Amino acid sequence: MTTSTRGAAKVPAVLVLEDGRIFRGRAYGAVGETFGEAVFSTGMTGYQETLTDPSYHRQVVVMTAPHVGNTGVNDEDAESRRIWVSGYVVRDPARVPSSWRSRRTLDEELAAQGVVGISGVDTRALTRHLRERGAMRVGIFSGNALPDEGTMLAEVRQAPEMKGADLSGEVATKEAYVVPAQGEKKFTVAAVDLGIKGMTPYRMAERGIEVHVLPATATVDDVYAVDPDGVFFSNGPGDPATADHAVSVMRGVLERGTPLFGICFGNQILGRALGFGTYKLKYGHRGINQPVQDRTTGKVEVTAHNHGFAVDAPLDKVSDTPFGRAEVSHVCLNDNVVEGLQLLDKPAFSVQYHPEAAAGPHDAAYLFDRFVSLMEGQRA
Repeated sequence: MTTSTRGAAKVPAVLVLEDGRIFRGRAYGAVGETFGEAVFSTGMTGYQETLTDPSYHRQVVVMTAPHVGNTGVNDEDAESRRIWVSGYVVRDPARVPSSWRSRRTLDEELAAQGVVGISGVDTRALTRHLRERGAMRVGIFSGNALPDEGTMLAEVRQAPEMKGADLSGEVATKEAYVVPAQGEKKFTVAAVDLGIKGMTPYRMAERGIEVHVLPATATVDDVYAVDPDGVFFSNGPGDPATADHAVSVMRGVLERGTPLFGICFGNQILGRALGFGTYKLKYGHRGINQPVQDRTTGKVEVTAHNHGFAVDAPLDKVSDTPFGRAEVSHVCLNDNVVEGLQLLDKPAFSVQYHPEAAAGPHDAAYLFDRFVSLMEGQRA
């Protein structure tokens, strides 16, 4: 990625998809060039949380909501230490932010962090294209001396694909750290960071959990060195088929029977640990308005998603696994994609979406309480 940050608003920009389709607009954020996987997010709010979600590493995010940036950027809502998207695509950027919490414009923040974006694009047409053709590699080019279309397309097609990408180690913490419990400490949880969002350990801390966040390279011995009452596997970017180390660690936890909770990438890791396969979705689920049914209660939740891969597990039966019986606990009502797994003979479960949902909705917050109940049951 090469970037500059001066005078982006009037600079021409071009978005080039790997199938040859081209969209023209204006530079937004940094000026330069960037590459990644083109995906779309259906959220109408929460763009700051989206940008700083490590699960979006190496992805160019297209916002389906036409007006973006109207609440600016603040210093409180970031989910990690930096913006992780490799590019950003909007239709009508806000000219002036209108929130008392805003400290700077979204355009300024993107430029300051070197994130190349494009505005003035027909994001409705682009989203329809991605729904029909699937997520694909993309490049954004901006500046007064743009390459010719053939050169840009060739560069896009040379960019790495998301399938087969091993990325969790690039976004995870390098050193372990502790998020203390709020109020009385009730439990200790070892959280394996595969791209964890800041709100996740906070949600556990609210429930009296001291959270030890460990690097993605943590071993089973590292996990149990903190004497955990439960183990958590976080969200994260990349292809779960590459996550052999995380799968091995999770199998070690399952063998010991410690209460286990996984979200997003952690759900895919549990799927693999149980012997199920994973596969790449055509265009994925991203946004904060995805309907999911909890099959254990029949309740339908509106949930926050960011995943391009899914677990291949049977929806219509209980499966035998090396760790006992397992079943699909949650399913997406749009397309029947597996959105959750649970073991029936051990205290372990996972969901494919984001129950911490800092930008909302909060229908799935009960899952942290379910994790607490598992640890209470184990202690009893």
